Amino acid sequence: MMRYAWLDAYLLNKRSVTKDFQPVWNWVRYHIGGKMFAALCLDRQNQPYYINLKVDPAEGDFLQDQYEDIIPGYYSDKRNWISVKPDGAVPDELLKDLLDKAYLLMLRGFSKKRQREILKLSCCGTECAACGFYQKECAGCNECQGRVFHAPKGKACPIYTCSVQKHRYVTCAGCEQLPCAIWQATRDPQLSEEEFEESIHSRMQKLKEF
Repeated sequence: MMRYAWLDAYLLNKRSVTKDFQPVWNWVRYHIGGKMFAALCLDRQNQPYYINLKVDPAEGDFLQDQYEDIIPGYYSDKRNWISVKPDGAVPDELLKDLLDKAYLLMLRGFSKKRQREILKLSCCGTECAACGFYQKECAGCNECQGRVFHAPKGKACPIYTCSVQKHRYVTCAGCEQLPCAIWQATRDPQLSEEEFEESIHSRMQKLKEF
């Protein structure tokens, strides 16, 4: 019996998550950047019997002491993975928190540049693929190291210069001043004030996910 019916939709709603089915193991696997961070282990009747997920070792030990329905990772590295019984008493909100952390643990194992590529976001939260200039006048922020079409010739965008080159952030989400004066000064002149503020809000919402 699977009490967490929301699990599949919850994981697939995360940015850049993919899933596949491993027939030899009979596992439904969830990946970020091609690496598994969670799995639904199925029995011979294709019913879930464990939810496996990546975990910080110290938190994994603590959780196993607190919940009898959380055990060392089944057929996994038992230091870095745990298994949750799908018909147990682990609260939904706790499981969601653990899945969020598993996703971020795997994502943050990649280089900062690779994280931006996986997320398909620039450091300022822009989705380059949605821009009309992408792959035409502009190769994309991640691909050209910030030397986007609107930047001074031969130089990176001021936001990229500050966030990536100066402070070595994955994205501007690492900055306490977000949105800063550089964000306010770097804008598409075609946008109205209202549209520009909406673009800032939209980009910040994307970045807050990480």
